[in-house]
Amino acid sequence: MGDQESVFSSCIERYPFRVNKFLTRQGGAAGRCIISGEKWDIEAGVSRCSKRFFLFAQLFLLFQLLISGIQPTSGEVWDGIIITAADFQALQAFKQELVDPRGFLRSWNDSGFGACSGGWLGIKCAQGQVIVIQLPWRGLGGRITEKIGQFQSLRKLSLHDNVIGGSIPSNLGLIPNLRGLQLFNNRFSGSIPASLGLCPLLQTIDLSNNSLSGTIPATLVNSTKLYRLNLSHNSVSGSIPTSLTQSPSLIFLDLQYNNLSGPIPDSWDGNGKNLFQLLSLKLDHNSFSGSIPASLGKLNELFELTLSHNQMTGVIPSDIGGLSRLRTLDLSYNAINGSFSDSFLNLSSLMVLNLESNQLDNQIPAAINNLQKLSTLNLRSNHFSGDIPVTIGNIFALRQLDLAHNNLSEEIPASLDNLTNLSDFNVSYNNLSGPVPTHLARRFNSSAFVGNLQLCGYSVSNPCQISPAPSPETPKRRGHKLSTKDIILIAGGALLIILALLCCILLCCLIRKRSVAKAGKDGQATSREAAAARGEKGVLPTAGEVEAAGDTGGKLVHFDGPIVFTADDLLCATAEIMGKSTYGTVYKATLEDGDQVAVKRLREKITRGQREFENEVNILGKIRHPNLLALRAYYMGPKGEKLLVFDYMPKGSLATFLHARGPDTPIDWATRMRIAKGTSRGLLFLHTNVNIIHGNLTSSNVLLDDNTNAKIADYGLSRLMTAAANANVIATAGALGYRAPELSKLKKANTKTDAYSLGVIILELLTGKSPGEAMNGVDLPQWVASIVKEEWTNEVFDLELMRDASVIGDELLNTLKLALHCVDPSPSARPEVQQVLQQLEEIRPETATSSGGDSAAAASVSDD
Repeated sequence: MGDQESVFSSCIERYPFRVNKFLTRQGGAAGRCIISGEKWDIEAGVSRCSKRFFLFAQLFLLFQLLISGIQPTSGEVWDGIIITAADFQALQAFKQELVDPRGFLRSWNDSGFGACSGGWLGIKCAQGQVIVIQLPWRGLGGRITEKIGQFQSLRKLSLHDNVIGGSIPSNLGLIPNLRGLQLFNNRFSGSIPASLGLCPLLQTIDLSNNSLSGTIPATLVNSTKLYRLNLSHNSVSGSIPTSLTQSPSLIFLDLQYNNLSGPIPDSWDGNGKNLFQLLSLKLDHNSFSGSIPASLGKLNELFELTLSHNQMTGVIPSDIGGLSRLRTLDLSYNAINGSFSDSFLNLSSLMVLNLESNQLDNQIPAAINNLQKLSTLNLRSNHFSGDIPVTIGNIFALRQLDLAHNNLSEEIPASLDNLTNLSDFNVSYNNLSGPVPTHLARRFNSSAFVGNLQLCGYSVSNPCQISPAPSPETPKRRGHKLSTKDIILIAGGALLIILALLCCILLCCLIRKRSVAKAGKDGQATSREAAAARGEKGVLPTAGEVEAAGDTGGKLVHFDGPIVFTADDLLCATAEIMGKSTYGTVYKATLEDGDQVAVKRLREKITRGQREFENEVNILGKIRHPNLLALRAYYMGPKGEKLLVFDYMPKGSLATFLHARGPDTPIDWATRMRIAKGTSRGLLFLHTNVNIIHGNLTSSNVLLDDNTNAKIADYGLSRLMTAAANANVIATAGALGYRAPELSKLKKANTKTDAYSLGVIILELLTGKSPGEAMNGVDLPQWVASIVKEEWTNEVFDLELMRDASVIGDELLNTLKLALHCVDPSPSARPEVQQVLQQLEEIRPETATSSGGDSAAAASVSDD
């Protein structure tokens, strides 16, 4: 037995992996050493393994597997082939060079049997060779071993978001099958290996957020499959190699925040080869000089171009106007001169135009309203002159308008009051004069207008003076002149007369209003007087109470709520359009006493008949939940008009909250998670307590109260509409990116389609991106799924969230997995809303209960 053991031990020591594989392929009955179909180099050594110790060898192997405790991970498919010796040695060297303070690599503790079976964290194999090393977010330090080149079958190396330092091994260029290299958010230093250009199948290189220096190797884009190159946030210097501008495959090129210098090559047309692949080009925050290359206008597919914070000079080439798909153009903080290029007016898809801190002059063209999709226009700190074009008031999508520190003159156009989406406005330090338009003065503080000496009406301390016209001098009569005392007496008498007239007018109005109130039909007048009496005494209207609408002949039905108003109060309120939808138009109505409500005027001819409408709307008026927008009243006019009255939410919708805020208004993770949970709770109540499918859940229909608690709006409205109107709503939801794919055929929403819309909203909260804007030709769920597949985590999450990634990284990843589960193309694979809420609460448990609407009352459906 001892001889047998020594012989077997010599076999296992010399050929550990091949002997193990040899043993697993034995013919059990014959007990003979059979090696078929494999080219082993060890026939001589293994020939000493005979029938005499074969049984012992099997027992020895079984014992070794048992003590190692390695089992294939659930979900991993193992082909049964144990790792090769070269890859096992490379893995040992890889582990030895890394620092693992959290012990994630403890599973790498056997003699190699578990490496390919799923037992080793982050390792995937095929045919006994490592194809994926994936260890992001593990807190790993140390460096990458030079033996990394031994992984000849390695396809992906993903070590992002760690603290690994040292240089990037040049041996990576020896890996012929390498497709993805994600080393961003680490501490790598030294130069970028030129040998990476030797990997013919390389598709993505992301080395951003490190401390790399040196120049960009010209050979880096030798691979004809490379479509993403991100070297941003390093200390790379030198110029841009011309080879980058002529790559036939590059789609995303990000070189921002480096020390690159010199002129930008003017060869982006690929030397006439019509290379129009590039979608995103980020060269900002460097030291580039010279003029903007005209060949950039040849990149017909480009949707993002940022050259800010450089030393660019000259005029903007007119060729830029040919980029019909361009959405973002940022040329700020350069020394560009000339006038506002007319070529910009052809950029029909442009949403962000930033020309801040340049030397542009002349007038802003009146045809700027051609840019109807523009949401940000920043012309700050230039030399623009003339007046502000009235046509800017026709760009209704505008959210940020900054014209400060220029030489603009004349008055601020009253048309700017039409920009209801405007959240950031500044015209300070110009030569503007006259009164500030009323709405602008109310919405923005004095810092938006200061520095204009002749501008008035934007603050209490700077009112507009009404100066009387100078009267011609009259000849002196008898040399008499009015004394100061006489002037005071005359002025006082005139003031008393004016006050007496005003009192008379007010008294007449009050008497007339009372007489009108008493002139109603029998029974209707008494109900109105009762409502007015309740208003005086502070008593709230009873749920479902009907009130006549004075002389109009309509009907106002109240549900419970904190605001008391009559039908005349509602119809005479000051209204401001907040938005339009397939159902109708939403107004912010300011009542006579200053209270504000939201009023939805339903489109005519799309609602059901009067009896069906009233039955359904009375049901909706009884629904109360902290995360649902309460219906407070409805009005039916004599000509068929229908108004729904809701609580007014001053913070607006989630869409506005996320996408229309300024750069200095961050939204932390706790707030986003609270919104996600609140939306889930409201949707769960609709599904389980009142059996209502929303069918049109979007971020525009999720409103936020003063405490940023979510309140779902527009629920149940489908019950008030005709079938044709509901079909249009589903189509609109699809255009906005929230519609589940199966609705294109089913045409009827259900709980699973609502779960899909909820998943899109959660993705919206995670990414900060609007689903209505297709990214690279795909919708938001598809874009996120493609990014996650390639391990570009820093491009999925909103940059504001990435700042705290070390603390909330696990929560972000788990929430992302949940959201992707919700938007699964297969309805049966999606979770119900109750499961979504449960998982959200497990990911981030509540620390304190937040108050919702209705004084945080319990959710209910009230009974009559």
